[in-house]
Amino acid sequence: MPPSAPVSTDVPDAPVPVPVSGPTSQPTPVPTPPPSSSGGVVELLREAAQAGPLTALRIGERPFVLATGPDQTQEMLAKRPEVYVKHGHRARPLLGDGLISASGGAWKRQRKLLQAQFTVAGTRRWAHHITAAAERIAARWDAAAGAGAQVDIGRDMRFFALDTIWRTLTGTALDEATERELEAVDTVVASLPTLAGARPDPALAVDEALAQIDTTAHRVIGLARARRADAKSDGPPHLLDLLLDTAETQPEYTDGLIRDELVTLLVAGHETTAQTLCWLFVLLDRHPDVHDRFLTAYAAADGPAARDALLGALVQETLRLYPAVWLVPRHAARDDVLDGLPIGAGTSVLACPYLTHRIPELWPDPERFEPARFLPGGHRPHHPAAFQPFGIGARACLGQHFALQEMLTLLRLLLPAHRPSLTTPPRSAVFGANLRPDGSVRGTLTAARA
Repeated sequence: MPPSAPVSTDVPDAPVPVPVSGPTSQPTPVPTPPPSSSGGVVELLREAAQAGPLTALRIGERPFVLATGPDQTQEMLAKRPEVYVKHGHRARPLLGDGLISASGGAWKRQRKLLQAQFTVAGTRRWAHHITAAAERIAARWDAAAGAGAQVDIGRDMRFFALDTIWRTLTGTALDEATERELEAVDTVVASLPTLAGARPDPALAVDEALAQIDTTAHRVIGLARARRADAKSDGPPHLLDLLLDTAETQPEYTDGLIRDELVTLLVAGHETTAQTLCWLFVLLDRHPDVHDRFLTAYAAADGPAARDALLGALVQETLRLYPAVWLVPRHAARDDVLDGLPIGAGTSVLACPYLTHRIPELWPDPERFEPARFLPGGHRPHHPAAFQPFGIGARACLGQHFALQEMLTLLRLLLPAHRPSLTTPPRSAVFGANLRPDGSVRGTLTAARA
């Protein structure tokens, strides 16, 4: 698949003056947008990154250090995780003490418990759930195509990802009533500030949404306990069973922590997948030439592995341009020197995969949508921190193999059969706690190969 035209990042127009401070200079206060202004923050960081791979700056009155170079990012996230730690996680009101927001010994225990479930081998035990959820969406698209009806791509991708993780947690398919209840998760995620320490969006009913999430979580925990108490229940264990089994021998797994882990798995288990799939269809719609070449190559591919390589390249290039976790904040636990820049204890240090993925020296013509970068013979950097859609180091995303398997499974069914034409493309990109399209993404379906 040869290169296409450059991709538009569609960020809101919010240019602001920024400091252009070199790696050894001190940050200088400048007028900036509020930290919750996602368009303003990404433009500020984009301008600051022009000074080099490690830049000191202020956002409002707060000092920050921005790391975009792969060497500096690897040093921060992979080599010195005991110095650059999570602190005051912005999603704590939603996730509580779950794996993503946990730290120290608690984090190590919680990760050890779940890690085996999401390795390449561990993901295979959930393959039947992934397939069932994908077939459900494929049937929905087949019906819409037959009726000439529009599809809500954003909602369908969200439902697929939620259905998959719900089945993996509980062993049951997601029903529409529970889906409506879990819309509260989206409300809370949308309210989260771009940077820790900023206030959530007051226009969103966060307290009501959190209460709904708690109700749903405790209901499903209660149902799982009742099922386990039934002597006739002999079905295979699921992730919620693993948490409840652990609670019998490890007293720290209280109902509160089980709730937090359940919600964490729900959020982490669907957000990245849903947003990436939605962006993938947006990019294919923007670049019909890439879509045409993909379909031709896919039809001519010799066997499943070759076809999966083409699908994987689409997914990876989408993750390069629109990494769901586009900004990774850390807190300097002690004084340090990073690439010659003194960093005081308490400084907020930011890694920004969104900007690292756009460094021209790493990714030539970085705004171009070019899935061929990720095919054999493609030109992509080999530095381990040059491509980090799932993070790097000890705190890299636990479920990256699961997420990639989800996306491949659904795309195997949808892309060879249907070609969406967007009727409501996203107006812009929202740089919040995640990177998502602004507004609904709907389209009509035609046959992929006329």
